[in-house]
Amino acid sequence: MPRYGRKAQSKVKRAMHEMKHGQLRSGRSGKKVTSRKQAIAIGLSEARREGARVPNKPASSSRGRRKTSNARRRAAHSR
Repeated sequence: MPRYGRKAQSKVKRAMHEMKHGQLRSGRSGKKVTSRKQAIAIGLSEARREGARVPNKPASSSRGRRKTSNARRRAAHSR
């Protein structure tokens, strides 16, 4: 069984097309998207919202989160 549905494929295709023509914008900041990976992520996210067959996002590891928060805390403390 395929991992991604037809709707997911069309959403990613549309996002890539918009990115190539300089029309794709990120959600929160509204900045122009220039990264191919970001364009794919936006397309998959839109497909997910519409209920297309798309695998779940990988969960971030707690170790990675802990590492960055510790680094932030150390940087703030050293100021």
